[in-house]
Amino acid sequence: MDFGLGQFGKWLIIGGLMLCGVGVLVMLLGKVGLFRLPGDLAWGGKSWHIFVPITSCLLLSAVLTLLLWLISRFFR
Repeated sequence: MDFGLGQFGKWLIIGGLMLCGVGVLVMLLGKVGLFRLPGDLAWGGKSWHIFVPITSCLLLSAVLTLLLWLISRFFR
């Protein structure tokens, strides 16, 4: 398999588009209220803020695990 600069450029473009898609998805999920669940920890002061989305990460992990399990079961 030839892996020249042209092929490398295509992979960079695909990776960038995927990263943009994930960014848009996170913004949309934030507007729906996913990252404001009870169990998501937030601390802050006047000039600083720390946010730890524990519950949101657990929920996303469970949903993605179920989705990938269903996809792998479908293609077997």
